[in-house]
Amino acid sequence: MPINHDTAGRRARLRTELRTADDPVSFLVVSDLVNVRYLTGFTGSNAAVLIDVDDPAGDRIATDGRYLTQVAEQVPDVEPIIERAAARALVDHARATGAGRVGFEADTETVAGHRALSAALGDSGIELVSTTGLVQNLRAVKEPGEIELLRAACAIGDAALAQIIAGGVLRAGTTEREVARALEWEMYRLGADGIAFETIVAAGAHSAIPHHRPTHTALADGDLVKIDFGSVVGGYHSDMTRTFVLRRAASWQRDLYELVATAQAAGRAALTPGADLRAVDAAARDVIDHAGHGEHYVHGLGHGVGLQIHEAPGIGKLAAGTLPCGAAVTVEPGVYLPGWGGVRIEDTLVVTDGDPDLLTATDKTFTVI
Repeated sequence: MPINHDTAGRRARLRTELRTADDPVSFLVVSDLVNVRYLTGFTGSNAAVLIDVDDPAGDRIATDGRYLTQVAEQVPDVEPIIERAAARALVDHARATGAGRVGFEADTETVAGHRALSAALGDSGIELVSTTGLVQNLRAVKEPGEIELLRAACAIGDAALAQIIAGGVLRAGTTEREVARALEWEMYRLGADGIAFETIVAAGAHSAIPHHRPTHTALADGDLVKIDFGSVVGGYHSDMTRTFVLRRAASWQRDLYELVATAQAAGRAALTPGADLRAVDAAARDVIDHAGHGEHYVHGLGHGVGLQIHEAPGIGKLAAGTLPCGAAVTVEPGVYLPGWGGVRIEDTLVVTDGDPDLLTATDKTFTVI
C-alpha cells in the first residue's frame, strides 16, 4: 500500500535538532541505509545523505550509477551526487563548501568508513564530529502514514495465523519448520512485502528457548507451541507472539500462561506518554518476580518497531529515557522453564494520549488447539 511520507519534513525536523545540539555541526553525513530511507524515501543498497544545517537546498544524496534512475524517481527533491563511495563523496562536497564541522553517525559507521571520511577531509582543518541516535530518535515517534503501514502489517499477521489454525496446520506430527513456512507463505499470500524476521516456532521443551530456531521436531499433543512472527508492508514491520497448547493442557501450563497474561496486561497498561521506560518494564516484571519466576524472565519487556524490527525506544531494566507519545512498541513478557516449556505473549501497540492503540488483534485467551 503506497504512502507518501513527508521526507522533507523529516529532514527539517532533523535540521532543527542539529541547530539546537550542544555540539553543533555545519553538515551531517547520514550513511545508515535505514536512516537514509527515512529521510529521503530511497531504497537502494548504496547511499548516503548530506544534511545542510543552514540551508535545505544544500542537502545532497549520493549513490552509484546503478541507481541513477531510481534516485531521480524516489528522491526528486534532493540533488544527487553519483559516486560509489557515497559518504566520502558527500564529505568532499561539504569540504568544497568550506564547512567547519561535519557530523557522522558514530553508532552505525564502521572503523574503515570513519578512516575514509577522515582521509577525505585531509588537512583541510574541518573537524569530523561523532553523533549518535539523532535520526533514530526522530523515527521513534510515528507519523499517521507509518502507523497505517504498521497496522496493515499487523493485520496480515493476524489473518495468516488464523488461516493456519483454521487449516489444521497446528497439529501433532507437523514439524516446527513446516508450521513456520506455512505461516510465512500465508503472509506473502495476504500481501506482505516480506517477512519481518526469521519466524520462531517452538514446541514442547523448545518453547523454553526465547529465540528458538524452528527444526524438524514434530509437534506433539500436550505441547506448548510458541509462535513469534511478523510481516513487512511498505518497509514497516509487525511483531506478535502467541502461545498455544495442543489438544490437552496441564495445570502448570494454564498457570504459567495466566501469569504471563497478567504481566502482559500490566505492561500494556503502563504505556502512557512520558512514562519512564524502566518503570514500564517493571510494571510487568514485578508481576513475574512476585510469582517467584523472576529468574525465568530473561529479556526486556519490549522494543520499538518500524522500519526495523528492533528500534528505539527499548523497554527494559537498563533502558534510559521516557516513552514518547506516538511510539510504536511491543509488550512481550515471557517465562521460560528449561526442560519444560515457556510462554510469551506479545502485542504491537502505539502509545497515545488515551489507551494504547492495539495493532495486533489475535485473541490472547488461553487456547487449546
